[in-house]
Amino acid sequence: MSNYRVFLKPKKEESLLRFHPWVFSGAIQKIEGEPEEGDLVNVYGANGSFLAVGHYQIGSIAVRILSFKQINIDKDFWEERIRIAYELRRTLKLTGGDNNNTYRLIHGEGDSLPGLIVDVYANTAVIQAHSVGMHHSRNQVADAIHSIITEIDNIYYKSDATLPFKANLNNEDGYLYGGTNIETALEYGLKFNVDWVKGQKTGFFVDQRENRSLLEFYATGRSVLNMFCYTGGFSFYAMRGNAKLVHSVDSSAKAISQTKQNIELNFPEDTRHEAYAEDAFKYLDKMGENYDLIILDPPAFAKHRNVLRNALQGYRKLNAIAFEKIKPGGILFTFSCSQVVSKENFRLAVFSAAAQSGRNVRILHQLTQPADHPVNIYHPEGEYLKGLVLFVE
Repeated sequence: MSNYRVFLKPKKEESLLRFHPWVFSGAIQKIEGEPEEGDLVNVYGANGSFLAVGHYQIGSIAVRILSFKQINIDKDFWEERIRIAYELRRTLKLTGGDNNNTYRLIHGEGDSLPGLIVDVYANTAVIQAHSVGMHHSRNQVADAIHSIITEIDNIYYKSDATLPFKANLNNEDGYLYGGTNIETALEYGLKFNVDWVKGQKTGFFVDQRENRSLLEFYATGRSVLNMFCYTGGFSFYAMRGNAKLVHSVDSSAKAISQTKQNIELNFPEDTRHEAYAEDAFKYLDKMGENYDLIILDPPAFAKHRNVLRNALQGYRKLNAIAFEKIKPGGILFTFSCSQVVSKENFRLAVFSAAAQSGRNVRILHQLTQPADHPVNIYHPEGEYLKGLVLFVE
């Protein structure tokens, strides 16, 4: 148990009694001891009753809760949490099969481990810490993964870009187990190379798996444009769905190179695919009315609320161009992965763009993140991925 005790102001314990996993700095009355960022602290109500134990941090969110029970955060704790998470992914039939070996093992608050992300690619797990507490716990997390999931040979720690920069941790990314850099992973029968060392996030965007699968259903005979394609996920599902042609666009030349490699892995010498390293807005502005299936999956336009207005303008502008230029009878897959952009705000931005185009638009599907990115029912903020599939007359 921790030696540090955090006491809340009167009536500020209500969110913890509803099992919300954050304590905000403004709710704290006093702290006994002088915890450093990342230390374990026990949280108490104003009347002295125990509420939770979690990682202390500097900022608006002062404590990320690990347990609402008075327990030790030790080897047994980490193994139990990893085991429960792994069993869920087994229930979802995402692990160890001939068809799929790529999934998210730990999704932060959704798996009751705030500040921790773990993605699995075949025999490799990639750990990403978003808090100092999880950074300090990385070896315990790795040990638990290695102990419970026997098929994992490599565990790579990749948190240099996600840890609070003011913490001055001097972190270096690297292997905690194993050391294999090259992995061909499998997602619903399609192969792709993952670069967890130099790639974005943990190396691939696992969260669009089910939405990519849905796109395959609509791709038959269509001319497809995959904007912000990264390493080509939507593109090779469209190819398997018998699209007439597929064009992949990303501003990163490295991403385009990886896209081409992934297409070649699955569809060698297939002339239906072309890829372009170009700015998305420039490409959209100059393109003609050549496509009847467009995917807009941009990076987060807003990571903080103070830029929310600009982000919504960006979504409106992006979708307005697509509505203007998509062929009649076209289908638009459009997404936001910005957590601070609500479903309502995103939909309003897309609706405004549709109205601006003057075209008749219908919603076919409302999309979100897959089941291996679960949303804690007590933490609705965890639902970050929003998507719409639209039919444009």
